Amino acid sequence: MKIYRIALLGGDGIGPEVIRAARRVLEALPLCWEWLEGEIGWGAYQRWGDPLPSETLTLIRQADATLFGAVTTPPDVPNYRSPVLRMRQELDLFANLRPCRSIPHPISRPDVHLLVVRENTEDLYVGRERLEENGETAVAEMVITRRASARIMRIACEQARQRRLPRVTLVHKANVLRQTSGLFRRVALEVGAEYPDLQVDEMLVDTCAMELIRAPQSFGVIVTTNLFGDILSDEASMLVGGLGLACSANIGEHTAVFEPVHGSAPALAGKNLANPLAAIGSAAMMLDYLGEDRWARCVELVIHRVIADRQVTPDLGGTLGTQDVAEAVIRYLQYVEEVEP
Repeated sequence: MKIYRIALLGGDGIGPEVIRAARRVLEALPLCWEWLEGEIGWGAYQRWGDPLPSETLTLIRQADATLFGAVTTPPDVPNYRSPVLRMRQELDLFANLRPCRSIPHPISRPDVHLLVVRENTEDLYVGRERLEENGETAVAEMVITRRASARIMRIACEQARQRRLPRVTLVHKANVLRQTSGLFRRVALEVGAEYPDLQVDEMLVDTCAMELIRAPQSFGVIVTTNLFGDILSDEASMLVGGLGLACSANIGEHTAVFEPVHGSAPALAGKNLANPLAAIGSAAMMLDYLGEDRWARCVELVIHRVIADRQVTPDLGGTLGTQDVAEAVIRYLQYVEEVEP
């Protein structure tokens, strides 16, 4: 039996707690794991002077996949750069996938089944900022390339086929950002034309934000640039339970990092109150990436069952703690016999 080498990066705040819960669920499956633990975030910076030590990057490269919790990024520390952005760029994790699907809970809108595919390495997140005019003016550079635009659109179309979501909506702001968004739009439409079996259309980002609230059921795959994808995916998550359920994948050509979308929530740290279902859902996405699609479907099915039975944390109206939810997922997994293809 194959042994999967998984890097675990708990990070800060509630990160280690939700990753522990996800690990417990993975260990309950009939699969073999080797765990490699690394440091990332504010705690790593305080210990080593670097929020993303080189040893951690090496660990990720050596692993089959990585499961990552959350980090705290202080806004007032000079020269401190988000380790998450660095990790995505240095490992070229160019595709960020954030699925949003209705859950059996009154908080969720019905019949939502969409995926936000976000370019993950450029746009305004390249970190090219400067102060001018004696600090009176701040300037940031937006970087959009043909290569990144083409490959993210290709990933979006392939995901649409795999997930049986026939509509791909290209989201941009080319009416104002005529060169940057304009290039993204032109290249993406060129790639989209290679997929005649898909309905490829386009939408301005402000219109998309409105339509996500008005008619989220109409979307299949949304593909967009880094900043717009960051915002729209958080908006979409609130339609189907919020950030406590929002899972994601950062995919590159050679490796992948899976993480819950929520932050480090330091106020909840150590209180056994954090919702682990986003981390467990991210672990399911990791299973899919590893080729264990049957077990991925099992974990996704069980997440919906524990939500339906209110075996959840207080943010979803339950009374369980973080690790209690993990135990409920493990218990339900024992009774899963069939999974929808």
